[in-house]
Amino acid sequence: MLALPVGSIYVEYSYLHSTAPLMLLVGKWFVFWSAGVRLLLAGLRQFFQPRFTAEQILGIKSDDALPLVRELGAANFATGVVGIASLAKPSFTLPVAIAAAIFYGIAGIRHVAGSDRTRNENIAMISDLFVALILALYLAAMV
Repeated sequence: MLALPVGSIYVEYSYLHSTAPLMLLVGKWFVFWSAGVRLLLAGLRQFFQPRFTAEQILGIKSDDALPLVRELGAANFATGVVGIASLAKPSFTLPVAIAAAIFYGIAGIRHVAGSDRTRNENIAMISDLFVALILALYLAAMV
C-alpha cells in the first residue's frame, strides 16, 4: 500500500526521468496499486472466499452475509480492472481516483466507528484511510 506506489513513483521519476508533475505520478501509481491491484485481489478473495472478509474484516459469523460479500467482491474486482487499465488508458486515472477515494474513505470511517476491532480490522482501517487521504490530495491537486 505504500512501498509499491512510492517505489513506482521513484523509479519513473529518477530512473525513467519522467517530466510529469509529481502529483500526476502519485495519482497514476496509487490508482494502479491501491485501486487497481489491491481491489482486484480483494475482489477475487471476497468472491471466492467470502467467509474471510465476513468474519475477519466485518466481524460477521453468519453465512447470511456471504452473498453480499460476494457482490462487494464483484464490485471491487471491476474497480480493480479499471484501475489496472489506467496505466494503458491514463484518462481512467481521475475517475477511478474519485471512486476509490470515496470507497476507501467511507470504509475507513466505518472501521473507526467500530469498537473492539481485530488486528485485521485495524490494518484495513489504517490502509483505507491512508489511501483515501493520498487520493484526496491527488484529486485536490487536479482541480
